[in-house]
Amino acid sequence: MDPPQGFPHGRYLPLFSGQSKGHRRMRIVLLSTVAALVIFLACIPAIVIPIRRHDHAATDLSTSSTDNTTDTNTTSSPGRITIPITPFPFTPFPIPSDTPIPGVFPETDPSNPPPVGEAPGLGGLLPDFEQAWETAHSKAQAKLASYTLEQKVAITTGVGWMGGRCVGNIAPVADFPGLCLEDSPLGVRDTDFVTAFPAGITTASTWNRTLLRMRGIGMGKEHVGKGVNVALGPMMNLGRIAQGGRNWEGFGGDPFLAGEAAYETILGMQSSGIQACAKHYINNEQEHARTMESSNVDDRTEHELYAHPFLRSVQAGVSSVMCSYNLVNDTYACENNRTLNQILKGHYGFRGYIMSDWSAQESTMSAVAGLDMSMPGDITFNSGTSWWGQNLTDFVNNGTIAASRVDDMAERILASWFLVHQDRANYPAVNFNAFFPLDPATNEHVDVQDDHFKVVREIGAAGAVLLKNNGALPLVKPRSVVIVGNDSGSAIMGPNGFSDRGGDDGILAMGWGSGTANFPYLISPLEAIQARARKDKSSVMWWNSNWDLDGAANAVQEMDVAIVFVNADSGEEYITVDGNEGDRKNLTLWINADNLITTVANNNKNTIVVTHSVGPAILEPWVDHPNVTAIVWAGIAGQEAGNSITDVLYGAFNPSGRLPYTIAKSPSDYGAQLVTGGSPSAILSIPYTEGLNIDYRHFDANNIDPRFEFGFGLSYTTFAYSNLQVSTIRQSDSNSAALEAAWEAGQPTPDTEGASAAIWLHRPFIQVKFQVTNTGKVAGGEIPQLYLHHPASAGEPPSILRGFDDVFLECGETKTVTITLSRYDLSIWDTVSQGWLKPNGKISFSVGASSRDFRLQGTVPV
Repeated sequence: MDPPQGFPHGRYLPLFSGQSKGHRRMRIVLLSTVAALVIFLACIPAIVIPIRRHDHAATDLSTSSTDNTTDTNTTSSPGRITIPITPFPFTPFPIPSDTPIPGVFPETDPSNPPPVGEAPGLGGLLPDFEQAWETAHSKAQAKLASYTLEQKVAITTGVGWMGGRCVGNIAPVADFPGLCLEDSPLGVRDTDFVTAFPAGITTASTWNRTLLRMRGIGMGKEHVGKGVNVALGPMMNLGRIAQGGRNWEGFGGDPFLAGEAAYETILGMQSSGIQACAKHYINNEQEHARTMESSNVDDRTEHELYAHPFLRSVQAGVSSVMCSYNLVNDTYACENNRTLNQILKGHYGFRGYIMSDWSAQESTMSAVAGLDMSMPGDITFNSGTSWWGQNLTDFVNNGTIAASRVDDMAERILASWFLVHQDRANYPAVNFNAFFPLDPATNEHVDVQDDHFKVVREIGAAGAVLLKNNGALPLVKPRSVVIVGNDSGSAIMGPNGFSDRGGDDGILAMGWGSGTANFPYLISPLEAIQARARKDKSSVMWWNSNWDLDGAANAVQEMDVAIVFVNADSGEEYITVDGNEGDRKNLTLWINADNLITTVANNNKNTIVVTHSVGPAILEPWVDHPNVTAIVWAGIAGQEAGNSITDVLYGAFNPSGRLPYTIAKSPSDYGAQLVTGGSPSAILSIPYTEGLNIDYRHFDANNIDPRFEFGFGLSYTTFAYSNLQVSTIRQSDSNSAALEAAWEAGQPTPDTEGASAAIWLHRPFIQVKFQVTNTGKVAGGEIPQLYLHHPASAGEPPSILRGFDDVFLECGETKTVTITLSRYDLSIWDTVSQGWLKPNGKISFSVGASSRDFRLQGTVPV
């Protein structure tokens, strides 16, 4: 393993940490070596290397002793690219200059975002947070005017692991009270009297913007109530590989769906007064070797897929972004000038701050590449060393890092604090202790749950996907019900018995790792179904063992319905469960599930399968069994999981969930696979050779039949689509007429600050209207989806999601649905010009119920 940049003679030892937020390979650097480096740096001549912000080469700040091309036929990377320790100037990024447009781009404060029904993709408003940011930055500049260099550095440097009551802490500085940073993307971690919300993947399965927003509001309020300043979520990596350990924290396998989910979540969170944190930026798509792997991604794929949810986060006014553990094209993500400076702060015009994931910072020079905050602040947990702190101060004093860059870092952090009005006098103080939750002196046990259990229960039901139904559902007063499977009941040790949920026993309602929260309670299917069955005077029996198949066969004999509950789990790499080191080692269901289902189906003619899963699984051993009469994909639904699935099974909630990923017939059908191997002394190369074709895009491009396609989901009713209309939206203003005309003529967007987020590019441009009618016998919700089809010359996948809505209809009712497309939606990324380009040729689209169930077709009038 190479020594850290600037430590040519230092000790560099790999260490595996089992601490709860660490879960990463650790590095020990001696204090004496740090001191030696500072002396060494003072003697460096002042060589100036300019930062080329818009050069799409990713190495303009970097040096490497080896050729930095990637051989995709090997599994090792040619070498880590680092930042040379030499003086760098700094010029603040220009501020994007979009003008507010009433009714289109209104001036907005994060505390009062546009209503959900006015989302840009539904023909509504795109909020303009620029004045809010400008005001926040002005306040930050005024506060910092009297601060010393050391005080500004302190604002950028965490106090170290376990140095405060939160998982991350910025100490008070002068009249600034400091910051509490706390997990997770589904609730407040490491404390009590909080809500365990459904995971991101289950919320995405609702395809419901209102529920996404409500969840964000609830999580934001609970973080604020606990005294947190920065909630470490949402997570928006794309689930490039089906086995990815943390896929369940995010929003599925499509950038548009993930982007809309991130957008609504952030608007909701920050309207509650919490700073949201978009993570993990970027290409952190597997857990295996995550600190020693290089995700090697081409520029077009990066922009069109993996960066898109972060662009939508910036448009939602997100306060902070967390850079990831992995390398991107051989440069660590937390010191990657291309992704941090050029794309995020440059092309996207991001005005908040970038923090490291915990111990993901790799050098003091990461400051010049765009990193603004070091978390938790020490190089390794409890090491007493820091890349920043005194080292950053010394780098400024010897001229290596510009003092103006530290000003910018501190200003961005304080501006985000001002942006969501955390400077108010009555903002709650931290009232819990993440590291010592039983310490009576530092835990006030403040109850912040309110009535959030209601939205938890609704999301759990709305996120359940009905995959198969031969008339078995909904249940109508069955005389006898038998509930089978360990997943149906409660864990022996209780819902929080496994640290960070690192185990699988009983109902699975979240994955494992730092993206978790403590359950205040957990409703199992067994107790919920029993409560519901009493209304029908049904008898309810159960068999919880997955391994005693003879016992299961006997238990289901002569019962009206047998409901089998099974699951599949995953999480973060610092915990291994049954040989699964974060990522799943295969795509089978857990705990003998396939054999259990087959056994029950062989002995009961009305077998319903309910799966609580972190992601896709292979169902082929039993999916076509004639006695498997229904399958419900229930996700991981949080504390009300049992009530949610019972609402669906009994028809209190008509299922409207849709898959946010593809369920394949074979693991080999997925285009991108988990890359294993590697060693502590070499960077593992992960080539993204599939390019734009992940998930359903790969299946479509290669004519592979999935078992259940992306966007699929059944209902207890039926829907018809009709009366398609397509038109260009007339604009009352001509603010960007020249840019719009250039785009129409096939010219790329300008390569300037904020160009990718410009209002003219994202405002509604094409309107697609159609009608949806409930043709069945019960009320229910439909999720109409719009997919674009670019001309072959554009090099796009056959179909790409570019719009959706959720529509609730009574029996026989018809509603008109409006979905709008922006110029950005129609564009492709041009790597030569570094801009968005309208492709030549006809762009068509389809509207339907899934990525393979198209009901209406049209052509975009451009």
